[in-house]
Amino acid sequence: MPATPSLDELVSGLHVVALPLRVPFRGITTREVALIEGSAGWGEFGPFLEYGPAESARWLAAAIEAAWQGWPAPIRDTVPVNATVPAVAPDAVPGVLARFPGCTTAKVKVAERGQRTEDDVCRVAAVRDALGPQGRIRVDANGGWDVATATDTLSRLAAYGLEYAEQPCATVEELADLRLALARAGVDVPIAADESIRKAEDPLRVRELDAADLVVVKVAPLGGVRRALEIVAECGLPAVVSSALDTSVGIAAGVALAAALPTLDHACGLGTVGLFEGDVSSDSLRPVAGELAVRPVTPDPDLLERWAAPADRVAWWHERIRAVLDHRGLSDITAT
Repeated sequence: MPATPSLDELVSGLHVVALPLRVPFRGITTREVALIEGSAGWGEFGPFLEYGPAESARWLAAAIEAAWQGWPAPIRDTVPVNATVPAVAPDAVPGVLARFPGCTTAKVKVAERGQRTEDDVCRVAAVRDALGPQGRIRVDANGGWDVATATDTLSRLAAYGLEYAEQPCATVEELADLRLALARAGVDVPIAADESIRKAEDPLRVRELDAADLVVVKVAPLGGVRRALEIVAECGLPAVVSSALDTSVGIAAGVALAAALPTLDHACGLGTVGLFEGDVSSDSLRPVAGELAVRPVTPDPDLLERWAAPADRVAWWHERIRAVLDHRGLSDITAT
């Protein structure tokens, strides 16, 4: 392991950016993240603003791994990615998919607060029309349904040929119950665990309760590429790598994880840079023919300046890092 950076090194190499989103996503219109330059390159520290120090510590561990340690050697040169369709109206679907050239798989957001089941059905139908019969569609509810609602809604959406449903219910126990309910109803929709892996104190509980058919893993919430690889191995389920509304710097970490997995049978949710109005690199990690190249990313100083957050927000992120370190300490974080 390389030397652990000091607090001064973390803060002195910090650049906070605020990137506008093309459409609202997770209820936000601007994404703030902190980029950190270290001896091995760049890392991204971007826990969502409502996350506390305990949860944010894993995101900081991932940033430190990227900036001071680097990632395991890849076993593939490119990674297939999916398009991501936010909870937009059906007539907006073709425009969203156009930002993901060559992608034949789409992840569709459903269970958006304030919308109806009919909105989800119409959006998925529009995606099926746009992709054609050979395209793959997966839906992501972010834990927004109870078991009964998930069973009813997925029974309707199954008519459009779903690859899987990502985190349809909030808890591991509900996912296990849902799998049984779908089987009893004769509905063939595999279940993927996302928040139940990255937010749970014990991500292996998904395996113990037979609650999912596959797992969705994100580098930052799990504490880095190496820790994510360990969790995938321990779960023993197929894995899909996804992003957390990252800039190209953060996407590079996700690509590094996908490139290092022993097997990769599903397109990954890493083609999301196109959801932003801009990026921190002039050589953004965007899909080409539905794939991302495995490579590091270096921010462009002019773009860091263009998207720089106001001084008061920079100070807020400095204090956030201090709060994380007060909670855990650097030695604990880097040992995660």
